[in-house]
Amino acid sequence: METPGKIAVITGAGSGIGRASALALVEAGFTAVLAGRRREMLEETAALAKSPRTLIVPTDISVPAQIAAIFDKVTETYGRIDLLFNNAGISTRGVPFEDLTLEQWSNVVAVNLTGSFLCAQYAYRMMKSQNPQGGRIINNGSVSAHVPRRHSAPYVATKHALTGLTRSLSLDGRDYNIACGQIDIGNAATSRNQDTARGRLQASGRTEAEPRMDVEHVARAIVYMATLPLDANVQFMTVMATKMPYIGRG
Repeated sequence: METPGKIAVITGAGSGIGRASALALVEAGFTAVLAGRRREMLEETAALAKSPRTLIVPTDISVPAQIAAIFDKVTETYGRIDLLFNNAGISTRGVPFEDLTLEQWSNVVAVNLTGSFLCAQYAYRMMKSQNPQGGRIINNGSVSAHVPRRHSAPYVATKHALTGLTRSLSLDGRDYNIACGQIDIGNAATSRNQDTARGRLQASGRTEAEPRMDVEHVARAIVYMATLPLDANVQFMTVMATKMPYIGRG
């Protein structure tokens, strides 16, 4: 069994926020367990890290057995976990409420909420039983955990629910030295939200381009949260493009 520094599991590590955060955590001294659907993207993240302190575990977060396999692999390889960044998420992206199908709703719930719950549960069990006891869970909430966009009901509902999960884990984890916090991110410049720079539907009904911020600012925030001692916790943090139309929406 290897005995490196702190062990971090990052879901959705193949691109965007997950990739940037994984690279920043490796630079900060963590060993990064890279989970995501596409092996080739995870391999690219690992190559960019330029470090032996990565482990690739291809995973579809909507499949419970594949989530179990992540933590079985972490237990087998490292024997402990210090950080879970629950980052993986999907959305229906602009489908009007009346046109949503049950399948679309269920797919978003399976990844954003149920997948995050299961990842947190496996991590929590490990953190509770390991010696020394404890660890940290960071949930990617999104600013949609507070204020919705139009035509985004499944995504918004799951992100609101994730805030409840964060609070529950914070309370339940106190006795076991398990800290849980949430980062709410607005308009990071990733391939997933390139349309934001071109134009997004606003509450007014107009379509307007929105400012974005470098995803590295998010990664730095994750490292800050992750490297606090376990007697300190960022409960909620919002990191957003300063001029995005978030404050004052409506």
